[in-house]
Amino acid sequence: MSPRRDSLDWLLLATLVAMWGSSYYFIEVALGSITPLTLVAFRIVLCALLLAGAMRALALPLPRDAATWRFFIILALTGYCLPFFFITWGQQSVDSALAGILVGCMPLATLLLAHHFIPGEHVTPAKMAGFALGFLGLALLLGPEALEHWRGTGTELPGQLACLAGALCYAANSIVTKRMPVTHALVAAACTTTLAAAIMLPVAFALDDPLALHPEPGAIAAGLWLGVGPTAIATLVYFRLIARAGPSFMSLVNYLSPTVALGVGALLLDEPLRPAAVVALGSILGGIALATRWDARKRARA
Repeated sequence: MSPRRDSLDWLLLATLVAMWGSSYYFIEVALGSITPLTLVAFRIVLCALLLAGAMRALALPLPRDAATWRFFIILALTGYCLPFFFITWGQQSVDSALAGILVGCMPLATLLLAHHFIPGEHVTPAKMAGFALGFLGLALLLGPEALEHWRGTGTELPGQLACLAGALCYAANSIVTKRMPVTHALVAAACTTTLAAAIMLPVAFALDDPLALHPEPGAIAAGLWLGVGPTAIATLVYFRLIARAGPSFMSLVNYLSPTVALGVGALLLDEPLRPAAVVALGSILGGIALATRWDARKRARA
């Protein structure tokens, strides 16, 4: 029998869904006058300052072993630098709703990676059926008919593939996290974001010209919120929810965030609710449910 969830668990879940699901909208707003590389660097630096400050306030010690720091470097790349850039760059030509749906494929990619890199996480018939259903939804988004609907500048396919690359980075990040030595959650988050900031800030100044930009107030506000809300606060909420309710309950975020992205894009950005996108969303979420929830219940009964 599933444990009873109290109102705080559901509030934390709703907070996480709202922040992550709406982040694509704020990226879209910020891109109006901020370049992708500068936006990513600004978002990560702000997040790192907040998390490092929280870690210092709690007087948490830094890890001393080299192995943990090697994991931190990999997580900084796969969890922050690469996926943030891929998704932000992709959203220059991809609607925020479509970006949210594409990134929502992350759990399906995690299934395949876990089969090869996590002991005991083998592909089962339920997982394969779920992956096939999710892949069908992905094909609806990337197929010729869908491309006709989303065609505008001729750059949609590279943008869509960039968003998928971001989802693959998140999937790889989850695998690396499972293999990492046991570390305090806030320490891991603060160290990885600090390393990510140390990587992205010089890259932004080397390849971009952040000081030459003249962002509009709305873009600045969106960038500030991306660093504070969907990155820093959401990281703390994520670890808090994991500790309180466990990863199975937290996995509900995977079903709800793409739906929020679709709704926010339609309501606030007047993005069209294409039938192919709605059907694809249902197929992808159905595949995730089939591959994860059914298999988890089977393991619980065993």
